[in-house]
Amino acid sequence: MIVARSIIFNVLFYLVLVLFLLVGSPTLLLPRIYSIRALQLWGRVSIWMLRVICNIKMEVRGQENLINQPMIVAGKHQSAWETFAIPPLLNDPCMVLKRELFYVPIYGWPYAYKFKMIGVDRSGGSKSLKDLIARGREEIACGRQIVIMPEGTRKAVGAPPDYKPGAAALYMGLNVPCVPFGLNAGQFWPRRKFLRYPGTIVIEFGAPIPAGLPRKEFQKKLQDAVESITQRLISEKSS
Repeated sequence: MIVARSIIFNVLFYLVLVLFLLVGSPTLLLPRIYSIRALQLWGRVSIWMLRVICNIKMEVRGQENLINQPMIVAGKHQSAWETFAIPPLLNDPCMVLKRELFYVPIYGWPYAYKFKMIGVDRSGGSKSLKDLIARGREEIACGRQIVIMPEGTRKAVGAPPDYKPGAAALYMGLNVPCVPFGLNAGQFWPRRKFLRYPGTIVIEFGAPIPAGLPRKEFQKKLQDAVESITQRLISEKSS
């Protein structure tokens, strides 16, 4: 049943995505926030399909820490689940994405540009960090919440942490608080696999890290918070 449910969900997931991209095309002519609301609606529909078809529920903890003001939201990336489940939790999310996604037909152009997401060249070195900070300042000035996965790519459950400099660069350059988060999505939606296992995906947002800390202190606080939350959630599922 897991295989059959997974196949059904995956087919419908991409069909619904294409449908939203086509039906939502009029929002490209409207102010950006209308496209963001369509993106959030797609996320809610995907969460609903995941629950109905695959019996995968969603639990959010610490949502009170997501204050409606400019901030950075940084945490674990274990699967594609985060890409559609996190935006509905924020007022005006701005996702940091690898630049290659902007070249994907229909999704990347024109939608990623319309959403005003931030594209990063992961091989660009210091120039990429400068561009990241510059774009981050633009979006923070608009009152948005910037979502970044500090490890830069999806990591398997239990993999050693490998935090890149992007989140710290944003934190030092934007002077806003950072809300860390951990999750256990990889136990139910494993990376690079089509199987979807029943259970409850939990995402937990920790206490905000205040602006103004030295870089090394911030990096330690962020990694400690994200990893401790993630490990606890994984242990909950395993016990």
